[in-house]
Amino acid sequence: MKLKKVGIITKFGSIESENVAEKIIKKLSKMNTLVYTTTPIKKTIKIESIDELQNKKLDMVITLGGDGTTLRTFRHLQNEIPILTINVGGNRGILSEIREEQIDQALQQIVTNNVFLDKRLRIVAECSGREFPPALNEIYINRKNLTKTSEFTIRFQNDTVKQKMDGVIIATPSGSTGHSFSLGGPILHESLNTLIITPVAPVYGLESIVVPAKKIQVDCSHDCNIVMDAQVIKSARFDESIIIKKYNKQAVFIRLKKRGLRQMNKLGF
Repeated sequence: MKLKKVGIITKFGSIESENVAEKIIKKLSKMNTLVYTTTPIKKTIKIESIDELQNKKLDMVITLGGDGTTLRTFRHLQNEIPILTINVGGNRGILSEIREEQIDQALQQIVTNNVFLDKRLRIVAECSGREFPPALNEIYINRKNLTKTSEFTIRFQNDTVKQKMDGVIIATPSGSTGHSFSLGGPILHESLNTLIITPVAPVYGLESIVVPAKKIQVDCSHDCNIVMDAQVIKSARFDESIIIKKYNKQAVFIRLKKRGLRQMNKLGF
């Protein structure tokens, strides 16, 4: 892979990730690589937002931070730019591929085309003609009124499920190790083309349901929030249907080697 243009995204307010970014930029400058960053660093082109990177025809983007930084980057980069995720200052870095000490090895493998592109399913919500930013992990729909239990009606394929509960999570295979898992949902292999419907505090103990990655319609008896990857919140009225569907562009991770169940392994299984 030729690295003519690269974007670097650092964790918000993290001096540690900015210092690592400077080290990477020095390495890339020796390759005559043009680097775009949202952080003012020497030998780079400063951009105001991640969205600007979509029109730069980049060969790769590097994220420096934890899973929050990775999710934020994939939400703003709605095309299929390959992303190398480096855990700097994150906790477990479930979505990260490498740590700082592996950067030299990663760059060498990238320029010699000795890497694997791991393409992941993303989902998007729409409501009354409004389409919201795509999510890599999950879309969480919950009731706004905390004094009343809402009834949710969930339609997928030719089936309908109704249940009184606090909310519902629609998770991708990537998000199966996130909030859905903490509520008892299954872990899915990252390559599967399926979604998990996980109820939140259901009155009658409804379990998670694994369904094909096709359109899911959610209706709520009360006004509700639509939360993308725990980072962006939109609203829907009680009389508005929420449609969840597969996003037409995948998230693309750069991997140093092929292996499955990466996230499960990082959880200690």
